[in-house]
Amino acid sequence: MLTELRSYLDAFVASADEGSFSAAARHLGLTPAAISKSVGQLEARLGVRLFQRSTRKLALTTDGERLYGQVRLPWREISDALTDLRQGAGKPAGTLKVALAHTVGREYVLPLLGEFVRRYPDVVPDLHFDNRQVDLVAEGFDVAIGGGIELTDALIARELARVRIVLVASPAYLKANRTPKHPQDLTRHQGLLRRSLATGRLVPWALKNSEGQELVASVRPVMVLDDPEAMARAAATGMGIAMLPLPHALPLLESGELVRVLRDWHAESRPLSIYYTSRKLVPAKVRVFVDYILQAFPASGQAARFGQK
Repeated sequence: MLTELRSYLDAFVASADEGSFSAAARHLGLTPAAISKSVGQLEARLGVRLFQRSTRKLALTTDGERLYGQVRLPWREISDALTDLRQGAGKPAGTLKVALAHTVGREYVLPLLGEFVRRYPDVVPDLHFDNRQVDLVAEGFDVAIGGGIELTDALIARELARVRIVLVASPAYLKANRTPKHPQDLTRHQGLLRRSLATGRLVPWALKNSEGQELVASVRPVMVLDDPEAMARAAATGMGIAMLPLPHALPLLESGELVRVLRDWHAESRPLSIYYTSRKLVPAKVRVFVDYILQAFPASGQAARFGQK
């Protein structure tokens, strides 16, 4: 009975999470037919329809939404506990859903994971790359790595690195335009501005230097973007000066496609952190992943590079 109930609820929650039986099947390592059958059996036992099915999409009914809201988080904790028991008390196992910003994840975190999967072969990292700030609890992530996620009582954040924001431009742009010597000179330059995904507002160029001076610089907007990786690429083509977090700027600075502008001036951002939910019973797969990243990330030298002058 317990095994059947678990398969029914696993199928239901995964289908609601993913929005389709096929995606749920891939997530659980089953066939779409098996997922559909389990959901159908759950509906038969409950005597209600949980999904509206069509050839194009799968949508929760009112009853389905109510059940999903009530069981999703408790069931996830129960499922994690059962997995730990089945694999051996405290043994890390299962799928680990991780949210990562594109550049940070691809350039700096992914290269660290080879040793992790060798060390914990029963844990399968399921990596989701997205520059937006995810909702770990609502979207079912085990872990997120990024900056600026709003902390609540349901979340824990462990700092990985302080991040400095710097001004950059391409050598070609600076050759064609007089290199600024002071932030006041930026008024004569073309600027690539960033729109905050969280607020929808333009991010001001609030700069400071090592002497404690602070100011908000003005620049002539030439383009507005909401993705720092796209901003870096636009700056590398010579469109103007951009203000970028060092994790996004470093690959192009090292290749010579970008150079620093006004090295004595910078901005600060929220720390790069690893986030996870503050559950009473943290699954072993989450615990070992967090501990591994907290050790491997600074050991890789990236933490120091992100805050360099």
